[in-house]
Amino acid sequence: MAIALSQIAQYLQRHQLNYRLNATHHQIITGVNGDHLERFIVVIELDEGGEFFKLYAPNLLPGIKTHPFRDAILQTLLCISWQTKMLQWEYDPNEGEVRAMIEFPIEDSTLTERQFFRCLGALVEIVDNTVPRLRQLVQEEPPPQDTDLAMGERLLLTIQEEAPGLLDLIAQALEARRQRGQINLDLD
Repeated sequence: MAIALSQIAQYLQRHQLNYRLNATHHQIITGVNGDHLERFIVVIELDEGGEFFKLYAPNLLPGIKTHPFRDAILQTLLCISWQTKMLQWEYDPNEGEVRAMIEFPIEDSTLTERQFFRCLGALVEIVDNTVPRLRQLVQEEPPPQDTDLAMGERLLLTIQEEAPGLLDLIAQALEARRQRGQINLDLD
């Protein structure tokens, strides 16, 4: 049974949404507005003769490929995927593209108008609520690293990994000495 692009185009027309049909690539391209994002692209794509449905927003985080916080941002996107239904985040390490994707097989069924708009609504809502803050992070300059401080933090992490509980004992001992007036921990 599957679904054809023409059927999805009818869904969009009934809701008075503008779109561009790209039959060669089995795609419909449209743009949507969110509450926090102005106009972003949404691609509706059919594979396997209309038996596999894809809905995605491409190129959401430009500049992430070489960003110093790339791994943390990607980890955040994975956490969002874990917490939400349907939507998954994809990252192309070669191109640096980040996209939000909803995809599933239709096989011998069809995609109803209600199902389609549930997918579109979920994609728009999650992208609209997530991407503006992530774009802001990507555009920010990373804070300068204090090499002594960074080395100290690495040392503390090593102690924590190698001797669990030791940092708590050191903290308690330092506090006890401070209270007895033997050392001054005030750094200001």
